[in-house]
Parts: sequence; C-alpha cells; structure tokens
Amino acid sequence: MPSLYEIALTLVPGVGSVTARNLLEKFGDADSVFKATSASLTTIPGIGPKTARSILAKEFLLKAEKELAFVEKYKIRTLFFTAEDYPFRLRNCYDAPVLLYYKGAADLNSSRIISIVGTRNATPYGKELTQQLVENLKQHDVLVISGLAHGIDGIAHKACLKQEVPTVGVVGHGLDRIYPAQHRSLAEKMLPQGGLLTEFPSGTNPDRENFPKRNRIVAGLADATIIVEAAVNGGALITAELANSYDRDVFAFPGRVNDQYSSGCNYLIKSNRAHLVTGIRDIEYLMGWEVKDVSRKSQLSLPVNLTEDEKKITDILAVKERVPADKLLAETRFSASKLSMTLLSLEMQGLIVALPGKVYRL
Repeated sequence: MPSLYEIALTLVPGVGSVTARNLLEKFGDADSVFKATSASLTTIPGIGPKTARSILAKEFLLKAEKELAFVEKYKIRTLFFTAEDYPFRLRNCYDAPVLLYYKGAADLNSSRIISIVGTRNATPYGKELTQQLVENLKQHDVLVISGLAHGIDGIAHKACLKQEVPTVGVVGHGLDRIYPAQHRSLAEKMLPQGGLLTEFPSGTNPDRENFPKRNRIVAGLADATIIVEAAVNGGALITAELANSYDRDVFAFPGRVNDQYSSGCNYLIKSNRAHLVTGIRDIEYLMGWEVKDVSRKSQLSLPVNLTEDEKKITDILAVKERVPADKLLAETRFSASKLSMTLLSLEMQGLIVALPGKVYRL
C-alpha cells in the first residue's frame, strides 16, 4: 500500500525529482521529511523557507489522501523511488521521478527493454519500419516502451498487440484520462499484456510542458532507444538526447536526405548521437543479443547452395559455438583475404553472425 507521505512529497510545489531525492537521502523516508523542522529542511539545497512551510503545512497531505483514494479505487500501483519494484534502470537516472503511477501487467524490470519513438507524422516508410521492427523484436522477449502519441508511438503499440509483445505507454498526464482520446481503446487493450505509466497524479492535464518530462521516463526505462522517423525539431530528438545523457544506446533508421521526417534521424547519425541501424541484425549485433538456436538451426536446415569454402566455415561453426577469426584462419588455412570474403558472403546471406571482437557464430 502506498504511503500518504510518499504521494504528498511529489505534490509540494518547488520539490522536483532531484530535490525530493536530496530530502530522502537526508531524512531517510518520506514520513520523516514531513516530520522534520523548518530549520533542518532549509539545509537541503533547493529548499527555502517558503518550500519548507509548504512541506510542513497539511494542505498537501489532504491532497495526497484524495490521490490515495483514487489509486486504490482503480487498482493503480505506486512505485516509490526506494521500493524494490521501482524500475532499476530508471533509478540510475539523476532526474528519475520519485513516484510513478502504474496500471498494467508488464514487468518494468524485464531483462530486455527497448523504447521505440518517432514523429507524430509517420510516413508509410516509417510505419513499415516500425511494424517490421516489432515483429523481429518478438523473438528476443523484449518489453517495448513508447509514448502513446499519434504516429510512430501508436504504430509501435499496435504492432506489439498484433505480435503479442508486451508494451507500456508512458503518458504526460494523470491516469484518470487518456491523451490522445483516439487512443483510449488502444490503451485499454495494452493493459493485459503491457500497461500505462506516468509520474503525474490524477487531474493532471496533458499540458505541453509535461511531454519532455514524459520523454525522460521513456528514455530512462530502456536499455536502448530506437528513433524510427523524426524531424530535426521533433520531440523524439529530445528523447534521444536524454537517452545519451543517461549513457544508454540510441539507434536511428536513416532516410533520404530530403525527407523532412528522416532529417532528425540523419542528424543523429551524422553527429554520432545514434548508431545507424537498418534492421534487426544491426540491433542484435550492437546489443550483443544471441539469436535463438531454433531459428539458426531451421535456417541452416534449408537447402542452401554453399560453395566449398563457405561449407568449410559453416562446418567449423556448427561444431563450436563461437570461433574467433584467427582460429578460423588457422583451421581453414585460407589466406586472410579469402577468409574475409567468404565470411562476408556468409554474413550477407544471413547464415552467420559477426560478434564484437571478430568472433563468428551460426
């Protein structure tokens, strides 16, 4: 059951995420913050006399009582920063929200979490990329995070429902409403296998200034953020910058140089703010993910017209799980150039995977 004081702490004006964490570090828990003296409160950076008076007043405890009644009525979970079930990836972000409101079934501490974001004005190219991406991510048992917005976000959520991939929508308002309203049905369908998440209490409107705050949760929850399509001035670039500031991987799909809604992706790639990716193989490689054995075996069981040199390499890799290039060189007795060309041919056919450190596997 959530603490009344934990909710109240987030309702006090002037107490943001960083200040709230400073208070918790000093006093130990939210209860103790509200029982502290004004003198001790004002020793905390960012807490002046006015904010101290607000903390010690009963006004925000009364508001917290109403919020507590709301979350209990609608079976909404509250995830406090110090709780074990708070998303550990997000906790590592310097400006992580102190309290989250969550309704859903997905595990926010899943072993693999990917955020997919992009423009609200998705093109057919972006829609196709997003749908293919989700379809290919399914084999890796990922949780997909996005922002429930029009465009790429909504396409990603819908693709997840179709592929039975768990997906969570992070929203910039309270859970007593859905924005955009056209996504209400989508949001309801996401709850059994995914969920809805926000840092905002009930009654909070989807105001413009809330969305950059929402974006930091989208970036902070995930191992990596993938930008499918985005204009240079799009909100997806804010998410990418936040992910970079949290030292998370950022991937972007390139587009034509004169396409408005690829200009942001191209900029991220050009400025080394994102890895260029063209499909799931690139993401697997950059994330160090293993391709499931079943798919590899079925792939190799297909009738493939391998050359004698290619078969020599696949025979070696079939016996040993991972083989460095220098060991392949020794066992095949190929020249270095011949080995490189043969490996490249097999990789282009999708029959082998190149791992970091010049290591290869089927």
